[in-house]
Amino acid sequence: MAPHLGLVCITASKEVRYRTVTRKRLLEQSLDGQRKILEDIFRDNIQTFDNAMRYCQKAGIALYRLPSSIFPFSDEPIGREILETLAPILARSGERATAAGIRLVMHPDQFVVLSSDSPAVVENSVKILQMHADIMDLLKQPRSPWAILEIHGGKSDRADALVAAIGRLPDAIRTRLALENDEYSYSAEEIYAICKRASVPMVFDAHHHIVHEKLDSYEHPSVAEMLAKARETWPDPAHQLVHISNGREGFNDRQHADLIATMPSSYAGAPWIEIEAKSKEEAIDGLRDWVSALA
Repeated sequence: MAPHLGLVCITASKEVRYRTVTRKRLLEQSLDGQRKILEDIFRDNIQTFDNAMRYCQKAGIALYRLPSSIFPFSDEPIGREILETLAPILARSGERATAAGIRLVMHPDQFVVLSSDSPAVVENSVKILQMHADIMDLLKQPRSPWAILEIHGGKSDRADALVAAIGRLPDAIRTRLALENDEYSYSAEEIYAICKRASVPMVFDAHHHIVHEKLDSYEHPSVAEMLAKARETWPDPAHQLVHISNGREGFNDRQHADLIATMPSSYAGAPWIEIEAKSKEEAIDGLRDWVSALA
């Protein structure tokens, strides 16, 4: 089968846009004022999520990455309380997404560093991951790699600490966790080894790989090799997820280009591909002929 392509968070158009609030503005309000602001944003963002699901269904997009900030401050008691009151609405939204055949994933932000040598940073990382797991639970998504929470390895040369931290995670997080290689701290080979030790899936990112290894082509043999190795880490190989982006100013530029001009030929065998291009749905549209040719 041809790969399924995934939309990341928003659209290039204004069709899918989420609301947020700064900490400064929120804390300027009374407690009741804070609750009102957050509840309004949470309700609006649930509606935006529903709109995103309709958009994906209409556009034939079968994977959607929810923004980490979809429910701002939901890692704090005030946000968690509000989110719990909206549980029935969230359950209906998640069940509609499942019925539409849309796979949901999340990518917690750079503040998640399970490999940190600071206990406070690790504790905060688990807190953030728990918030993402709670959102997935409220959306009635399975506690499995189908609904992954994908993160990077974090602080370099801390593989043992990372494996140990993963082993201590609550089930709601650990059963969904996946690790992704990056440009600097953890190569694809290093993340693969950690994933094997920790029994979590690996999300292979070909662009991070070529930047880290200073390669000049996606056709370098190591790209196909790492794609195949990463597949070994998935309990169900048909659920394997990979990332793709192109360099903006040059092949090895870590900044993402607007579109995908070059796709690794080995990605024809990747079942699920998140398109990490700046132009979002326009980049996905530009890959329709590639997908059709494979199909």
